[in-house]
Amino acid sequence: MKNKFKELRKSQELIQEDLADLVGVSRQAINAIEKEKFDPSLPTAFKIAKLFKITIEELFIFSN
Repeated sequence: MKNKFKELRKSQELIQEDLADLVGVSRQAINAIEKEKFDPSLPTAFKIAKLFKITIEELFIFSN
């Protein structure tokens, strides 16, 4: 699923490792999410949305 994780992370001047620590996942998980090779669990998506003060719907780009 397409997402805005990388843009949001960079806009906050965070490196993948920083975001991973804040959310409680590995840096590799953040990398895989950013490359759209892995969709985060719902709890992880909620943590990231809360961290960036946006909704889950704003994190993901829905396309058919």
